Amino acid sequence: MTKLVIGPVLSFRGCSEGGDWKVSVLIGTHEKDAEPQITIEGKKAKTPTTLLEHGRCRYLRYDLSCKQKVNERRVEYRIAGVDEAWSFTVPGKGYAPRTAYVSCNGFSDPNGIRKLIKSENAVWEDLLCSHDKEVRPDEYRLDKEQLWHESRCHDKGNQRFHLLLMGGDQIYFDSIWEDIKPLKEWIGLSREEQLKYTVNAALDRKIEDYYFKQYSIRWLPNERLSWGRQQKTLDAAQAMSRMPTVMMWDDHDIFDGWGSYSTEMQRSPLFQRLFYHARRAFWVFQMQHAIDKLPELTTRSNLDVRTDDPIFEPLHWKQILKTDRLALPLLDKQPGFTFVHSVGPTQLVVADLRTERSHEQVLGPDTWDALKYWLKQVPANERKHPGAGCQHLLFMSSVPVVHPKLSLAEAFMDSFGSDHVLDSSADDLKDHWTNDDHEGERKRLIETLLNVAEDKALKVTIISGDVHVAAWGVTSRKDVEPKANWAQIQQLTSTAVVHPSLVSVMERLFFHVLNSVAKKKQVMDVNLEAEMMLFPGSNRYVMASRNWLAVELDIGTPNQGGSKLWATWRCETKSSFSNHLLAVEPVNP
Repeated sequence: MTKLVIGPVLSFRGCSEGGDWKVSVLIGTHEKDAEPQITIEGKKAKTPTTLLEHGRCRYLRYDLSCKQKVNERRVEYRIAGVDEAWSFTVPGKGYAPRTAYVSCNGFSDPNGIRKLIKSENAVWEDLLCSHDKEVRPDEYRLDKEQLWHESRCHDKGNQRFHLLLMGGDQIYFDSIWEDIKPLKEWIGLSREEQLKYTVNAALDRKIEDYYFKQYSIRWLPNERLSWGRQQKTLDAAQAMSRMPTVMMWDDHDIFDGWGSYSTEMQRSPLFQRLFYHARRAFWVFQMQHAIDKLPELTTRSNLDVRTDDPIFEPLHWKQILKTDRLALPLLDKQPGFTFVHSVGPTQLVVADLRTERSHEQVLGPDTWDALKYWLKQVPANERKHPGAGCQHLLFMSSVPVVHPKLSLAEAFMDSFGSDHVLDSSADDLKDHWTNDDHEGERKRLIETLLNVAEDKALKVTIISGDVHVAAWGVTSRKDVEPKANWAQIQQLTSTAVVHPSLVSVMERLFFHVLNSVAKKKQVMDVNLEAEMMLFPGSNRYVMASRNWLAVELDIGTPNQGGSKLWATWRCETKSSFSNHLLAVEPVNP
């Protein structure tokens, strides 16, 4: 028997013009055990790549790539010594993938589980039952929205989703301040002592060990039913084994509020070591790259600008990863992890908003240059040939770009400072794109996306999480004809899949304030504005419930601008789940 310490975790690595659907799978085993053989469609997978050896465990990445065919199909893979068969569904060549989006897979406070109206994994269970007919418990009943997908997916033997987008906080490391004794003691020090605190070799090993081991503890917990049981645990582990993932980190994947503390605190020896080890763990477990391929960040010197913001030397990712066939398509010459995928008539940008974050910066100058260069290469929507070129560009921003602006709360929190690691309120507000310190960069992002929408005749949609509510917003240009719908960018916000929503007395008061503030339109410029829309099927602007989001291109005949993009939120209620649908129209012909 093969004993897995983590996995299997599928990862989408892109697709080629030749029809290769590139997928990798991460597993962890004990060092003393032989490398298990994995088969895909009955054929033996290639020799795995060792990503990391640590703590008497070995973490391996296997290649599960297969060919796209005319029609979508389900492919099966097995791990020798594990009595379980897993599968994922590959879309037909040239088709857009059906995707599910989640964020906030955990708790910032262990007591948060008491706030849940259902079990910890209830939202994962609903997502998995919508995705895969084979995992549904006998007592599970579909509603009419789910039934609509039966004939087009499940009755043909396929699964509903081709990809699982995970937009941040896949794991919560806030517990590090409690679990490692010296860090707990550090909290009680004066600010001056905190800034000077040095990390000795013993503490550094504890921090490294914590970041590496928590992935196994959280992603394949001992208390869940083991693989091979007829009764299945419907949780994150089950989802990541049945849908190739696309992951990007946010603050909790490092620790709460990373990037939104003062410059002095961000540069303190302790914070820098925490970030160093969190970055390495993210590289291995979420990005599925070998630890020896990760270069260290170096601060740029001889800059004729103020140095409050982290400005790093750009990394030449193409050169660094040139020998790795399964390397993620990271934008070249940027210090962070922003990467992109091109699949059928859709383009997906997965933005790293943490590596270079500070009080007044979200993306550094080299990342902006790399992003703009890539956007120029996006193939234009060929209206005369429906289905050719790019119809929809999806931009994954871990934090919503369009969200209610809380200026009064920002000013109030600023008066208390921003260096309290156990208080998430101040850094949550500092994180927002709508914060005054980020307002200029937010405008720059929106203008950049609108420019590519106009130039390439496509629609842009932003998908985000972080804020523990479901919401819909729109940002648009006012100086164009109403028919020019490329000038509207939809903001889809879906969160959280595990973390409780706004349920305590104080949180409910905040929820009412949020709904009130959301009514006000945000004027960013003479010709640029943003506004929150009434949430589909609701009389409120935000939905305070746990949720997940489906993003799917219409399978009907496209018009000259392309196909509709359907967004479907599934929101948790006391008795079941409610459906909230939104259709994003293609560019008008």
